[in-house]
Amino acid sequence: MARRSQGDTVEQLLDTYGRTYADEAGIRLRNTPQPLYRLLVLSLLLSARISSGIALAAARALSDAGMRSPRAMADATWQQRVDALGEGGYRRYDERTATQLGEGAALLLDRYGGDLRRMRGEADGDREALHRLLQQVPGIGPVGADIFLREVQDVWPEAAPYLDGKSRKGARAIGLPDDPRRLAGLAGDDPALFAAALVRVSLDRHTELADA
Repeated sequence: MARRSQGDTVEQLLDTYGRTYADEAGIRLRNTPQPLYRLLVLSLLLSARISSGIALAAARALSDAGMRSPRAMADATWQQRVDALGEGGYRRYDERTATQLGEGAALLLDRYGGDLRRMRGEADGDREALHRLLQQVPGIGPVGADIFLREVQDVWPEAAPYLDGKSRKGARAIGLPDDPRRLAGLAGDDPALFAAALVRVSLDRHTELADA
C-alpha cells in the first residue's frame, strides 16, 4: 500500500478533527473584549486535569449564567461561580476555580480595563512577552497560556504559527514532522484550526490516522 502523503494526512486530519475548542464552546472568536475573555476562561478550565468535555460544558454554563466579561465575573458571587461550574460538571476543582475566576477578573479590570487587547498592546508583538503576561492572571499557567495562544492565533496573527508541545505530539502520532518550522509550513491559512486538530488527535488513542 502506498504511503500517504503529508498533504493527504493534513487533509484527513482537518476533515476528522478540524474544530477549535473555542468553536465547540460556542465562542465566535473575534478581536473584541467579550469573546477574548471567554477564551481566556475556557483556557483556564481546559488547563486543569479534567476532561475537555467537562471543561467545555463548564465554559458554556458560565456563559449561560451571564459571566461573559470580567465585570460580570467579578460582580457574580463566589457561590454563583461555584454553582455554574458545578452545573457544567466541573466539581473536582470548582471552589478553587471559582476563586481564581474572581481574582482573575479583578486583575483584568484593574490592569487592563477588562480588555485583553490592552494586554496584547503591552506585549507589543512579542509572543513570549504575551505568554508571560497571560500567566499573571490567576489560574493561568504555562498550559493555559499555550491553549489561549493556540486558539487566538487567527485573531492575533503575531502569535502564529503557535504549535506547542501538545500540537507537536499529535503531529508525531500521525507521521507529520514535529519540527516547529516544518510543521508550520503545513498549517495553511488557519493555524488555529490546524493546531486544535493536532491536539485532538494527540488525545485520541484510537485514531486511524496513525495507521497510515
